[in-house]
This record gives sequence, C-alpha cells and structure tokens, in this order.
Amino acid sequence: MSHVFPRTIAAPPVKAVASEGCYIIDETGKRYLDGSGGAAVSCLGHGDAAVIAAIKSQTEQMAFAHTGFFTSDPAEELADLLIKHAPEGLDRVYFVSGGSEAVEAALKLARQYHLENGQPQREHVIARQQSYHGNTLGALATGGNRWRRHQFEPMLINVSHISCCYEYVDRQEGETAFVYGQRVAQELEDEILRLGRDKVMAFVAEPVVGATMGAVPAVEGYFKRIHEICKQYGVLLILDEVMCGMGRTGHLFACEAEGIVPDILCIAKGLGAGYQPIGAMLCSKTIYETIGKGSGIFQHGHTYLGHPVACAAGLAVMKLILERDLLTAVSTQSEKLFDAFNELLGQSPIVGDIRGRGLFAGLELVKDRSLKEPFDPSLKLATKVKKRAFEAGLICYPMSGTRDGEYGDHILFAPPFTISDDQIFELVEKTAKAISKNLLV
Repeated sequence: MSHVFPRTIAAPPVKAVASEGCYIIDETGKRYLDGSGGAAVSCLGHGDAAVIAAIKSQTEQMAFAHTGFFTSDPAEELADLLIKHAPEGLDRVYFVSGGSEAVEAALKLARQYHLENGQPQREHVIARQQSYHGNTLGALATGGNRWRRHQFEPMLINVSHISCCYEYVDRQEGETAFVYGQRVAQELEDEILRLGRDKVMAFVAEPVVGATMGAVPAVEGYFKRIHEICKQYGVLLILDEVMCGMGRTGHLFACEAEGIVPDILCIAKGLGAGYQPIGAMLCSKTIYETIGKGSGIFQHGHTYLGHPVACAAGLAVMKLILERDLLTAVSTQSEKLFDAFNELLGQSPIVGDIRGRGLFAGLELVKDRSLKEPFDPSLKLATKVKKRAFEAGLICYPMSGTRDGEYGDHILFAPPFTISDDQIFELVEKTAKAISKNLLV
C-alpha cells in the first residue's frame, strides 16, 4: 500500500527501477523508449556517466550553501557559460529549481523593475491563449489554457490573453503566412492600447508552444513584430523556453531562430536533463543595473536557489551539449524524425498536422483532415493514445484541448538528443500502431 500521492489517483503509476540511454526500465524488466524525454527533460538520455560523476564530486565537496550567505563555483561557472552563449544583451542568471519558479521570478522581476524605474503604474501582464507557463499561481494565471486554469480562477491574478500564433487552424484562406503572423501580432498592440499605453509591464510567450498545443512554432516574422511592439511601448518581453530551450529546437536558445533578444528568458527542463531539478531566469543588463542602483535587492527567493549540486549537474549537461556537438545532432536527427513521421503517418486519415522544430515534434489528431475538425472530447483520445503507446513500450506526451482547452488532441515528442536512427524508427512505428484505426473503436 503506497503512501505516495500520485498525479492520477485512479491510475497509480508503474514503478521504474532503472534507466539507460533512451530507455526507462520498470520493475518487471520491461523497457520503454523515452520518446518525450519525460516532459522534454531528458535531453542527454539516462545514465550519462559524466553528469553522474559531476554530481557525485560536488556532493562530496559541498552539497549545500545558502545563497543568503554564499555563492559557489558551480553556480558561477554555469552562469558564465550560459551568458557566453546567450543572445547578446542577456547578462545575469538567477537559478531556481524548475520552470514554474523561473516564470514566477520573471513576473516578479518585471514588476520590481518598473517600480524602480519610476513607472509603478505598469501592472498588467499580457500572454497568449492556449499557452502554458507552469502550475504555481502566478505562472498558472499567465498561462492561457482554460482547462488548467478553471478550478483555480478565483485565486489567479488578472492576465490578458491574446490569440496564439496557430497557423494550422487560424490562417485564413488566401492569407500568406507572413500576413497572418502580422495580423495576430497586432493583437498585442491593440491590447496594450486598450489597457493603457503605459500600464503594461510584460508580455509572456513560448517561442515554440509545447504541452498545451504540441510543438507549434510561430510563422516567420511574428516574433520580430512582437519584439517591435514591446520596445515601442516599454513592455518587457519575457520568453518562456522552459520546454523548447537548451538545444531542443536545434538552437541552444529557441529565440535565436526568431532573430530576437528578450528582456527576460526562462529555462529549465533540459538545463538539468533530469539529473537534478534546476531552472533559471536570465535578464538583461539594464534590468539588473536598475535594481542594483535602486533598492539593490530583488525581493524574491527560495531556499534552493543556486543549489551547488544542481548547478554542477547543469554545468556538466551544458558542457556535454556543446562538446559533443549535440545541436548538430538535433538538427540531423530532426530531419530523420520528420521524414519518418511523414512517411508512416503523412497519409493517416486522423493525423491532420505534423509540426515542430528540432527534436520537438507534434502530431495533431483530427476527425476530418479536409475540414481540420477535431474529435469529440468525450472520446478521451489523448488518454487512449498514451495508454496504448505505453503498453507498446513508448513514452510520449499526448494531450487534449489543443484548440481551446477542450477540443482537439495532439501528441508531443521530445526524445533525447542522443536518439539513434533505429530508435527513431521504433518511436514512429510504435506511434503509428498506437493511433491505428481501431483507436476509435
């Protein structure tokens, strides 16, 4: 009788006892291909000896020192390495324990920056519909997924939500991708003016939307226009790269593909690759110096900020991504993954869209391909796909509510950067079997 509180009480999880490479092994010895990296976490795969050695070494030397008193070599070295490779303009790193904490820190920093910059009237946050930014209350309020928000609405701060950039569904007939992107980006300026041109503190977005939409990248030019609008009205641009960052899209930072630099950037998941819980918020030199010349104190904090062992793990992960040239591997294996998806599932009657960037891929399931009509939510399609794939020995990340929090189903994939050609075939073949025709029976 377990005393662990599981995510789903009605369906307790299988017990995992070991892992190696791209596989997790349960207590019966069954092997599962980790096709989603858990939740886009395990970018190096499992059991990497170099990361384990770094953790062991740091634990033996010093496991913990509170950041109210001390910094540490792993934190300093990891911050230096991140900033060295970050988009120009980002200058400081604030280490936390995960993605939700990174987003909470970003929101608080944005507010404090405006206060210390003499603009206390800036109090509004704008984000996008169908976004996901974490499960703590500030991050949850910022997210635009109605299903996740619904029961907690009375506890959430008021955040405005504009349309997401969702070309597959929302681009109009006869509208070019570029014109579509400019049209939906214009909603940001419209909302800023509605709230008050000097009343908005930040706009928050994922460069590639992950959990709630299934690896949806923006169309070309969208984020450049968003960036221009933010600069025009003094709104801080916060990019949430918790899922899509740290090499997942083929760039160390996902915003590199968009040619923009945010004021604040959030990372996690792939930063620790699952070996330790770690996330980070990166901010511009301007923001940091404004706080420094003002109160000199960021009024925020958690016990495990800059944890030496977590930072040692993150540092080892970052070094391996760079030294092993895994960004090139992501690009190479991405092409093979999408080729395999298109070959095996491109003509599937229920696969409406195959999309993504790098080793961050999504399949959207539809009832009618020509009309792009989603399935009835009562079918619980995502739940069925997850169960069937798991039985076949594949871990993937299916979700419902792709369109609006209720309608639509997709499957998200984020395999380790070390995935082999054979494992790509295994992933796609098992996915095809999981969504075969009798899925609808």
